[in-house]
Order: sequence, then structure tokens, then C-alpha cells
Amino acid sequence: MLWVKSFHIVFIASWFAGLFYLPRILVNLAMVPPGSEAERARLLLMARKLYRFSTLLAVPALGFGLWLWLGYGIGLGTGNGWMHAKLLLVLVVVGYHHACGALLRRFEANTNRRSHRWYRWFNELPVLLLLAIVILVVVKPF
Repeated sequence: MLWVKSFHIVFIASWFAGLFYLPRILVNLAMVPPGSEAERARLLLMARKLYRFSTLLAVPALGFGLWLWLGYGIGLGTGNGWMHAKLLLVLVVVGYHHACGALLRRFEANTNRRSHRWYRWFNELPVLLLLAIVILVVVKPF
């Protein structure tokens, strides 16, 4: 079980690294001045590659988490309300990941309507999600 838990933590950390940086690239894309096609193309390439790589990291992160939950019974049984809350937040993280992809597609289609300030706030959400998930797993408040 410790091997599975170790791999889960490593893949979660790696996935979140991508979720921390991808919206930052979107901030930079929102700030590209009109006519700076080379800069825009470079940032779009970076964002596409990071989104694909983050998606590849998310799959084993979620798989190892399911293995711990269903295979080893972590969080099953009574008195594990923290696990229900954690699973809800994990679904929010998956949704955030997909939202990043949708926002990237808007930039690719040149239909972005949001400001760099909006993306700066959007960039803070994964930090809060990770903080809440770690507290739920470690403290198990309910």
C-alpha cells in the first residue's frame, strides 16, 4: 500500500504543478499585444504541451487514488465524511483541468474575451483546492 500511496502523491504533485502553471500561461496569452503573433504562437505551443502533459499525469494520479480508496479501503466505512468531501473536491479539480482546456481552445480560436486579471484570479483556485484536499486527508475533520 505504501508504494501505491507514494506514486499517488508524486503524480498528484506533478499534476498540480501543471495546474499551477497552465493558467499562468493563459495570463500571459491574455496580455499579448495585438500583432505579436510570434509571442502568441510560442505561448500557445507551451500551453498545448503543458495541458497534454498534465492530462497524462492526471490519469495515474486518479488511478492510484482509486486503487487506495477501493483496493485498500481507505476512506470506506462509517465516520469518513472527509472522504466524501475530498472526492467532491477531486471532481472540482478534474472540472478545473477541463476548464483550462476549454479556455486554451478559446485562445487557439482567437475568441478569448477575458482579461489577464480574470486569469490571475482563476490561477488561484488550484492552490485553494489543494490546500482543502490536503487538510481533509491529513486532519480528517469529520
